[in-house]
Amino acid sequence: MSSEEDGRARKFYGRRRGRRLRPWREQLFDEALPNYALSLPADDTDVLDPAALFGAPVEALWIEVGFGGGEHLAAQAKAHPETGFIGFEPFVNGVASLLRYLEEGRLGNVRVHADDARPVLERLPEASVDRFFLLFPDPWPKKRHHFRRFIQPETVALLSRLLKDGAELRIASDDMGVARWMLAHVTEHPDFEWLARRPADWRDPPADWVQTRYEGKALAQGRRPVYLRFRRRPRGPAVG
Repeated sequence: MSSEEDGRARKFYGRRRGRRLRPWREQLFDEALPNYALSLPADDTDVLDPAALFGAPVEALWIEVGFGGGEHLAAQAKAHPETGFIGFEPFVNGVASLLRYLEEGRLGNVRVHADDARPVLERLPEASVDRFFLLFPDPWPKKRHHFRRFIQPETVALLSRLLKDGAELRIASDDMGVARWMLAHVTEHPDFEWLARRPADWRDPPADWVQTRYEGKALAQGRRPVYLRFRRRPRGPAVG
């Protein structure tokens, strides 16, 4: 890795803003985000306690990295009120979009981190996550930018540590280059089992799928996504 790459290795995103937010969205971002923002301990070496992140007890923890416009995350949170959700998205316009869904649905089981995901993920305890979503991540198609792709050997190892036995890692993409990249990296790790048994298992979305706006545009333009589901294999017995 070059010195330039090493200095930015933790950043898996590009720009932080798109079009200027409308005044009401700017106000929503400023006033509502503090109600949903992930509360981090002052000491950046402290382990996060998932049970303490939400106002009420939760039975499970689901995470989505790069939630885009937030429609998937909000719909899943509404369908699973007993589950706590953490969403990561550095793109300000996407965060503002999610906040609207959260406010309208009064969804108190969601916490938002409007920045890079990995430093926070590294502070979660082992075997604390029940499901992990990475849907339509930036493909970073140029070879010199491949180090920015979220799925890397080190992040797959991190996901292996975070996911409970039997937990699901769910990935989707309409870019075949990055889809093959992600499939290769995850299946190379011995802790993950690809759940596809026939072509329909990766060509068709899961039964509880929530379509995103980006996905809808891709389908309208003739790009057919792939849906990759993996299960975290059981951990072996403790040694010693």
